[in-house]
Amino acid sequence: MTNIPETGRTPRVQIRLVVIQILVLSLLGTLGGRLWYLQIREGDAYAKEASGNHVQQVVEPAVRGSILDARGVPLADNETRLVVSASRTDLLKMKDDGKAVLAKLAKVLGMPAKDVLLKVRLCDAKTPQPCWNGSPYQPIPITDEATPKQALQIRERAEDFPGITAEPEAVRRYAAPGKSNTAQVLGYLSPVTDEEITKAQDTDSPYLRSDQVGRSGLERQYDKALRGKAGVTRYEVDNLGRVIGQAEADEAQPGANLVTSIDARVQRVAEYELNDAMKIARTQFDKITGENYKADSGAVVVMEAKTGRIVAMASAPTYDPNVWVGGISAKDYKKLTGKNSDYPLLNRAIQGQSAPGSTFKVVSTAAALEAGYEWDGGYPCTSSYSVGGQVFKNFEGESFGPISLGRALEVSCDTVFYGLADREWKKDGGINPKKGEPKDYFYKTAHQFGLGKPTGIDLPNEVTGRVPDRQWKQDYWKANKDSWCKTGKKDGTYVEKIAYENCLEGNKMREGDSINYSIGQGDTLVTPIQEAKIYGALANGGTMYEPTIGKAIVSADGRTVQEIKPKAVGRLPIDQASLKGMDTALEGVVTRGTAAWKFGGWPQDKIPLHAKTGTAEVYGKQTTSWLATYSKDYTVIMTIAQAGTGSGASGEAVRSIYNALYGVSDDGTINKKNALLPTPEKSLPKIRTDGTIKSPKIAKDPAKDQRASQQSAPEPNETQPAATVNTPTAGNRDTRRRRRKRGSRRMLT
Repeated sequence: MTNIPETGRTPRVQIRLVVIQILVLSLLGTLGGRLWYLQIREGDAYAKEASGNHVQQVVEPAVRGSILDARGVPLADNETRLVVSASRTDLLKMKDDGKAVLAKLAKVLGMPAKDVLLKVRLCDAKTPQPCWNGSPYQPIPITDEATPKQALQIRERAEDFPGITAEPEAVRRYAAPGKSNTAQVLGYLSPVTDEEITKAQDTDSPYLRSDQVGRSGLERQYDKALRGKAGVTRYEVDNLGRVIGQAEADEAQPGANLVTSIDARVQRVAEYELNDAMKIARTQFDKITGENYKADSGAVVVMEAKTGRIVAMASAPTYDPNVWVGGISAKDYKKLTGKNSDYPLLNRAIQGQSAPGSTFKVVSTAAALEAGYEWDGGYPCTSSYSVGGQVFKNFEGESFGPISLGRALEVSCDTVFYGLADREWKKDGGINPKKGEPKDYFYKTAHQFGLGKPTGIDLPNEVTGRVPDRQWKQDYWKANKDSWCKTGKKDGTYVEKIAYENCLEGNKMREGDSINYSIGQGDTLVTPIQEAKIYGALANGGTMYEPTIGKAIVSADGRTVQEIKPKAVGRLPIDQASLKGMDTALEGVVTRGTAAWKFGGWPQDKIPLHAKTGTAEVYGKQTTSWLATYSKDYTVIMTIAQAGTGSGASGEAVRSIYNALYGVSDDGTINKKNALLPTPEKSLPKIRTDGTIKSPKIAKDPAKDQRASQQSAPEPNETQPAATVNTPTAGNRDTRRRRRKRGSRRMLT
């Protein structure tokens, strides 16, 4: 007899089977519920989403708008080229990541295989150019210079080149009309990044992965208007990718055209003269450093005095913006950004800042007037000025006796401005100012002139310059105190002594600081565009304008024209009588002062010119040349780093720009037929009924044509290098004066 059931299973086994059955039924119930949820409750939503898997988008890039000069001449436009591109997505599906295909492609294109491979890699923080900084799902251009024969080889042998396309596309072109480069003003393009797409997706100007966006200059500033809107056509396809219908299509909207105030002819002359002046400076000997001037960088601005519109803006060294089109090579990228490149991507007209030297004295003159000093007061222009046992020489020890502020400005008498600034420093309580706010007229006036902040020009990344007032000194001291105290030595080298003094009282406004500041030295920094704004205001009677390059945005069909009007942003803190006095003094600089040796024979009675020269010292480098000038129509500012005196390095170049503008020959005769722009261009270029803009023909090289038209013999001084002229001219006095003062000023900074 046994207790085992007839089934032969023990109670324990039966329990286990029941548990398993329950688990199986639970899983089946869960699966059934999930299927009901997906197919019944959410079926419509998933069906709709699944239908999207059968829609493919074809993007038609928008034609980017052109950038035109004031007469309608294209500075940047588009041309059709054969572009060979690679699909990174298709290449990565291959066993070797497409290396074999790219190698074959390189042979067809006549390019090194390594260069082709580098072009398709993605950019990141550790990957240098060349690389692709656009979307990895977007076709990557390998070259935009393919020949029809190369394109035909790729298309006829498509099975040998999977993922490779060769199609005609509109490609950006920087036309350089008449050899006018305009590189830093125009900027350049590169593909949009995923980060930019994400940031812009909820704005009124979202990006598509095919978009090229402006990275600098006008291309960046007016990118939204120039870019237009790409067209997108959506096709319904089956599971095999065959088109079964068209869902919807959005037509491409071409970008608008930007009309600028740049005149390509004047731009070419400005670029040529700046480059020529730098070449000449490098041939001249600097007696202070015992070597030729380096003249390694410079800038020139030509601006309409009554509107603030920029007629020409050049920066050196420069580059060809076309190197960015279709992706930049490693060699070209290194040339633009390497340590030995001198950074040609910088627009030194708005990003180059340096001490202004004596061109700053117009600010100091206005500050003295604001402080209550009389215009016609007798201010001692002594041969030297002594402070704390240090002696500052004036010119070659010259003394003009008691003179007015206007005469001090004309002869650039440093000792007058030393004395005025020193007196105001003492009135404010010296190094420990009195209770209450110091008057600080010399610093407050600089801010009223718009210094220490951007001018607001319609270009990105403008720098502010610097007004070294009490607040700046306090902030700068806080930021650098630890370093100064660590490296400074009371009896060390010059640099160590300065660090030691700054550690102790770098936050104080010292006597030497104010004295140096009054003549545009010390810690003061300005940009050429800031000087253009100031001297433009002096030319037009005191109104400061926000500098602008964009003149109008014209829609592609020509129906909508959005003019960019000149914008007045304030007035100089000078009354009309004082403005007239300064105007007379600055005219004297051209006729009998420090710039006269470069403007001999100019028709001053017909076209009055005004100027202020400046030679700024930079520790460890050669002097910076500044020349600020204006006529009734234009302001022309030129600066060249490590080039010597203001008139010596820049005088002839600035005069040549005025010669080109007004059609003046070197002997002073005026030929209106040779004048490029005797009066500023007021109207916009003519827009045709189809939306295109009519533009005139432009000479191959206006600068060369202008030089050829000037047959008169040059003035005697102009045939001699500035450093070797033996006559006691103002230019030589300027050089020797700076050399003598260099040693005495150091103890005060």
